[in-house]
Amino acid sequence: MELDARKLGILKAIIDEYIMSASPVGSRAISKHEEFNLSSATIRNEMADLEELGYLEQPHTSAGRVPSDKAYRLYVDQMMQKAALSDDEIKIIRAHMSSKLDEVESVMKQTAQALSAVTNYTAMVMPPMLAANRLRHIQLVPLREGRALVVIVTTAGFARDAIIRVPEDIRTEELERISRLLTERFYDCRMDQIGDLIAHEMSGELYERRAFLCSVVEAIERKMGPDSPNVQLSGATNMLHYPEYSDVNKAKSFLVAVEGRSMLNEMLKRASKLEFSITIGNENQDEMFKDCSIVTATYQIGDEPLGSFGIIGPTRMNYSKVISVLEYMRMSLSEMLTSDQDDE
Repeated sequence: MELDARKLGILKAIIDEYIMSASPVGSRAISKHEEFNLSSATIRNEMADLEELGYLEQPHTSAGRVPSDKAYRLYVDQMMQKAALSDDEIKIIRAHMSSKLDEVESVMKQTAQALSAVTNYTAMVMPPMLAANRLRHIQLVPLREGRALVVIVTTAGFARDAIIRVPEDIRTEELERISRLLTERFYDCRMDQIGDLIAHEMSGELYERRAFLCSVVEAIERKMGPDSPNVQLSGATNMLHYPEYSDVNKAKSFLVAVEGRSMLNEMLKRASKLEFSITIGNENQDEMFKDCSIVTATYQIGDEPLGSFGIIGPTRMNYSKVISVLEYMRMSLSEMLTSDQDDE
């Protein structure tokens, strides 16, 4: 059965009410809405139909109804209107992001803190993926005899380093020359293409140093391998403020899941393929998050996606506000990273 306008209106009113109250919603509460002008009995019949169609559920201990995951999905896809952020909410975000943040890790940490502060949910932020970054600079720094440090800096301000062996006949001046050549020739190339591009150079001007360049390529590719979970997390205990997590065991399981970071790392990697994503309750792949909704967004430099961030909350989260916050933060974070790139 397709939902008519009246059923859609009643369902939206129930969802809005439940998001605010966290208490099962009865027909009497909905009948007080002026836009319906319907009796409690009529609304009760409509709610019975919505329950039969799988949009409402009735907790055993209550005469009221609560929305199902199916209802939230319909709400997000068809009924929700995006909320405008208040001046205070924008001030909170700007206060976290206003200081000059020179290190990517600091930017990610502040982003997570701003998101959790404004939404009162749990926030997670994945740093820029090195493979999707573009090269800004390669520097070979001499260390003790026979060793050098390979320093890689990308467009997002992301820096990685690795120690490699240096042949005895390569002096500091030649390390400088190789650094300059590699930087000039591969500036703005994607990091996941650098290895192949350098390999092609081994037949040209740097042919005599092909063995050394192989070790540089290997060092770069090692640094682009799977990272340890380094997701920035903020507001994990915010979930404990919601009645859905008043059960101690449930709360403990949630905290263990998010503090471990591994699940969040995988989740955000999957999300980085989309500009925005919303997964509700049982749509989540991980069992630990079957009672949660997760909303994510991807940030970028230009048209290049770099990483993703998101919010975890109860399924009755304030979706319209969360989406507005993520959209604003997505724009702010992308602008910040682009600005840092332009400043150099």
